[in-house]
Amino acid sequence: MGVRGWGCMGDKNTYKSGSNLEKLMAAGEFVVTAELGPPKSADPEIIKTKANHLRGWVDAANVTDNQTAIVRVSSLGASKLALDLGLEPVMQMTCRDRNRLAMQADILSAYLLGIRNLVCLTGDHQCFGNHPTARHVFDLDSIQLIRMVRDMRDKKIFACGEEIKASSKAVPHEPRMFIGAAANPFADPFEFRVTRLEKKVEAGVDFIQTQCIYDMERFQRWMELVRARGLHQRCKILAGLTPLKSVGMTKHMRDNVAGIKLPSSYVERMERSKDPKTEGIAICVEQIQVLRQIEGVAGIHLMAIEWESKVGEIVQKAGLVPRPVVE
Repeated sequence: MGVRGWGCMGDKNTYKSGSNLEKLMAAGEFVVTAELGPPKSADPEIIKTKANHLRGWVDAANVTDNQTAIVRVSSLGASKLALDLGLEPVMQMTCRDRNRLAMQADILSAYLLGIRNLVCLTGDHQCFGNHPTARHVFDLDSIQLIRMVRDMRDKKIFACGEEIKASSKAVPHEPRMFIGAAANPFADPFEFRVTRLEKKVEAGVDFIQTQCIYDMERFQRWMELVRARGLHQRCKILAGLTPLKSVGMTKHMRDNVAGIKLPSSYVERMERSKDPKTEGIAICVEQIQVLRQIEGVAGIHLMAIEWESKVGEIVQKAGLVPRPVVE
């Protein structure tokens, strides 16, 4: 029998989904997730290499869904491959490319293939990707998608209201997903960010992964607003981190990436360092130590962009090994 507590449904399965990620969160462990970006080609070795870098160091890995609106191996396919390689996937699903028919079909398929975690995202606009003239869908937004997945799981109904069963006499077989979403604590207007988070909680989200954090002071203010509404008790919040690799990347993140606040002190540290990559990892480890002390932060989400090989080093230096196990 699993550990009872947060996330418990009270039914024969104990948990909402039974995923490793959910069990660790229910047990109150400080969880670690990472990101696995599928390749822009049908090369399975890229996914295998990234999975090998992450396995054993993280509790689950997000598999992105045509991130930055660029065609890649599907999140569903890459998630199944990661699962077969012994890495628990967190399948991402965006609203950009599918209507509710296709979304529900993919959710059913993912569940049949053993995938138990799903992050619901609106998705980057196609104008930013390699098919800018593609027709977008946006049949639903991320909040509506969260609600639809929750209703599929908890009410055993499709978006149209029909029961999830093969025939009128059949027993319903619902996809039991652990539902995640994203949050950006830094976009303006600042106060509205917590209101939007609350809407996702009301829709049924189980956990949140934030945009990458550099401005710790601003993030702590956001968490104060989160705690004031009791949202940290209704969903688990994972703080997003992206380790810095170079001075150029640091300046780019500060100057050009929307929704990110990066203090100039980090730029100065990277410029002074004789080894910017080592300095970037040191900064990330320092950030983790700060985040572990903030009430309501249930873990971290490491977005090491094409730098998965350093995730193990970061986790180890942050004192987050060995990873806990919950039966």
